[in-house]
Amino acid sequence: MVSVIVLAAGSGSRMKSSKAKQFMEIGGKPLIYHALKVFEASIVDEIILVTRQQDINYMREEVVKKYSFNKVKKIVAGGKERYDSVENGIKACDKRNNIIMIHDGARPFVTNAMILSSISEVKRCKACTVAVPVKDTIKVVDEEGYGIDTPDRSTLYQIQTPQTFDRKIITEAYSRMRSDKNRNITDDTMLVERYLDQKVKVVEGSYNNIKITTPEDIALAEAILGV
Repeated sequence: MVSVIVLAAGSGSRMKSSKAKQFMEIGGKPLIYHALKVFEASIVDEIILVTRQQDINYMREEVVKKYSFNKVKKIVAGGKERYDSVENGIKACDKRNNIIMIHDGARPFVTNAMILSSISEVKRCKACTVAVPVKDTIKVVDEEGYGIDTPDRSTLYQIQTPQTFDRKIITEAYSRMRSDKNRNITDDTMLVERYLDQKVKVVEGSYNNIKITTPEDIALAEAILGV
């Protein structure tokens, strides 16, 4: 039994738009529509949609009901930080579901293959994430702007979502996080690595699985859609 938490609680300030990023249109549909469509057609059992408090009614009427996303069981308010939003989503998941998948709603090009491979791997490894090998050379830079190290590119991956976990693993990691004042958490794999010393399996993603962050990304997304 699988729950997927889809995060759509950001303000999208870098988009330089008065409209929240998740409602900006790509190919004539809201950005959030594209990820929800894939999960709706997948084997996941429920979708928990996390959005801003002020957007809950609009999300329910203009996205969930309008496009008949029947697997969206709950729409909950996000929090101040990303990890607050994820935690709110975890609390809303059906207690019977033993696998929790977390996905950024700003990644419209998640695929069914990613979902299936993630679920398959998490049954064996307890924690996994979608990722792709980096294409560029990466340089570690010090506080003065000087390069101090060049890691072996063959060992570096660009982390994406969905990220998928055994329910007990991710809930315990969040429980332990709350006692740590120096969080600096940017994604959920960091949580299980830091607080549980849990290895995270990397599964194949796609270079098309981009995260929409700036206005330029909208044009790229429409090019991927072919519109």
